[in-house]
Amino acid sequence: MSQERDTMMGALAGFLGGLALSTAMQLQGTAGLLGLHALDLGPSLSLIVHGVHLLSAVVLGTGFGAIFRYQPNGYASIVSSGLLYGLLWWIAGPLTLKPFVLGQGPLWSLEEAVSIFPSLIGHLLYGGITALSFHAFTTLYLWVKPESQCATVSAEKSVKRIVILGGGFGGVSAAQHLGQLLARDSNVEITLVSQSNYLLFTPMLAEVASGGLEPQHISAPIRAVSPRTHFLRAEAEAIDTATQVVQVRTAASAPLTALAYHHLILALGAIPNYFSLPGVETNSFTLKTLQDATRLRNHVISLLESADIEPDADQRRRQLTFVVAGAGFAGTEMIVELFDFIHSSLHFYPHIRAGELRLVLVHAGDRILPELSADLGAYALQKLQARGIEFLLNARIAGAMHESVLLNDGRQIPTFTLVWTAGNQPHPLVKTLPCEHNKSGAVVTESTMQVKGFTNLWAVGDCAQIPDVLSEGKFHPPTAQHALREGRFVAENVAAALRGQPIRPFRFRTLGILVVLGRRTAVAEIRGRKFSGLFAWFLWRMIYLNKLPGLEKKVRVALDWVIELFFPRDIVLAADTTAPTLTPAMKAHRGRRPSRKSFEGKTAEERVE
Repeated sequence: MSQERDTMMGALAGFLGGLALSTAMQLQGTAGLLGLHALDLGPSLSLIVHGVHLLSAVVLGTGFGAIFRYQPNGYASIVSSGLLYGLLWWIAGPLTLKPFVLGQGPLWSLEEAVSIFPSLIGHLLYGGITALSFHAFTTLYLWVKPESQCATVSAEKSVKRIVILGGGFGGVSAAQHLGQLLARDSNVEITLVSQSNYLLFTPMLAEVASGGLEPQHISAPIRAVSPRTHFLRAEAEAIDTATQVVQVRTAASAPLTALAYHHLILALGAIPNYFSLPGVETNSFTLKTLQDATRLRNHVISLLESADIEPDADQRRRQLTFVVAGAGFAGTEMIVELFDFIHSSLHFYPHIRAGELRLVLVHAGDRILPELSADLGAYALQKLQARGIEFLLNARIAGAMHESVLLNDGRQIPTFTLVWTAGNQPHPLVKTLPCEHNKSGAVVTESTMQVKGFTNLWAVGDCAQIPDVLSEGKFHPPTAQHALREGRFVAENVAAALRGQPIRPFRFRTLGILVVLGRRTAVAEIRGRKFSGLFAWFLWRMIYLNKLPGLEKKVRVALDWVIELFFPRDIVLAADTTAPTLTPAMKAHRGRRPSRKSFEGKTAEERVE
């Protein structure tokens, strides 16, 4: 299988990278892939040290192959992964492991890191060489031995059709890997159906809403990232598992089109869950799409424009109060980005004082970021409270109106802005399938990702409940990290099923969790190790930059970050052609003096989407 192939190729690439680097260091009179040259071993042990370096390089190369896996997307992406891998092992090796071997503490201060900075060059060089070698060796292996990954599916001449519903991380990852696995099979057709023709990198969506990144820079065309897949921009409306047909509609006025399938992969994701709370759906913003982010950004800028000239104190208070519901990853990062964006824009609005701003995060639990350990959650809470963000814990949104948010204890918060991140539910289409569902509506699958009761129906991502075979009684969380691996793994199982080979259960442990807190601060938990502050923020940027699809997107986002160091964020009201109507607040603020009356008598369609 491809996992064994990738680890084998990674070991070979690691050996080559270690040999090149260790030989170069020997010629320079050193022997230090992992900083071992600092140990006074004597010249007689140089050969032993050389062997230790090569063995370490093979182990690290094996890890590289197992983690990053082979993707036929060119060398630029894999090299950036190699550089990141070298950086992480520089942190784990000279900064952490070596001091422990010498009986010292980890070298995590800035001064100590600077003192061993030259060894970073070697680690980056090793990572780059290993990544290049890994990609080259695997490409050559697949060309010489196509039967290992590209065996003929069947001697039959009938076309085998694989349909993937959903263009998120899980769906696109499955399409990419299927295109690789079945590249030599002319009788296999892969079709991906999605309403958006791009893969959206959702971890950076909050930065788009706050003007830190351009929308196009975090979205990659599906046709470009998965060239071996037939892409169909449409909405799936019905699935008939008996006849194995999916009904899709390419436009609102277009007739339904039938897509027959032999294997169907559900990767439809999730939609907001408003829990039937009165007024919340029609009076809140969500953050799921580029249109959502643009709409929220326009709304915030519009409120600042109006508040700068608003004489009425009550109206002004509503305009400058921003409420976010839910203190998970999305809600916490959203309130932080709003805080940074609004405060950095105040110099454009001379009549708005920082003390007038109120940013409130409402959360039903007793601590924020429950996915993190308690101490990191407490650290995040302390940092954000110190900046002036208000937290209402053990509180719930009970309803929303045009000009206020109602809490479950009867309190009202006057505001025109409610951002809802407090709940998701699986795509409604999966709830119509004749199969087992969990209480939220997600389809229940086997550990192989086959929907229970079916052999040719598969599900990944937010719309699936996939059992975790490594933790009995638990399920894989609905995160992008897991969806990527699930998509890749389901592709392997579908390809195996087409060939008549055995399929395997999905095994994966979360590699780490990172949350940015603004102002070059973040918290991270990676393989049980906890980080906070500037270093965690740097990790967040490096890791997510590496995960962006394609070198072009990486460069564009990096440039956006560099520009932000020297220039303020843009406050231009961008046209949102996807929104049929303006939000109530934006409509009211088109005049010089919006008032409470401006919000009365609006229809449901005119309220915040």
